[in-house]
Amino acid sequence: MNNKDIDMQRSLSAIEYSEKETSLAIIAKALSHPVRVKILNLLAGEACCFTGELTEIIPMAQSTISQHLKALLESGLIQGEINPPKVKYCIHRENWKHAQALFGDFFCSGKRQRL
Repeated sequence: MNNKDIDMQRSLSAIEYSEKETSLAIIAKALSHPVRVKILNLLAGEACCFTGELTEIIPMAQSTISQHLKALLESGLIQGEINPPKVKYCIHRENWKHAQALFGDFFCSGKRQRL
């Protein structure tokens, strides 16, 4: 996702966002629903998980779980592997570490650092 995909401007002049700001916003949006946070917590505690297993743990329709998984996939926080007829999901470890670093910088202790 790049800066043009984030449409929050209310002026005639273009607003430039740093790569870190854009990345942080994408991840924050992915974390903006409690079901997605729950899915991430479940996946963080497991090597991998199949969609059907998630619907057994989270009492929601598979289509709803799939929509949340799609948002997490698009953010890069998770990855999926298709093993017909199932899809196996797990935390994308590299991107997970990157997200931790971004949020660590954003919520740093002491004085606030600029992104």
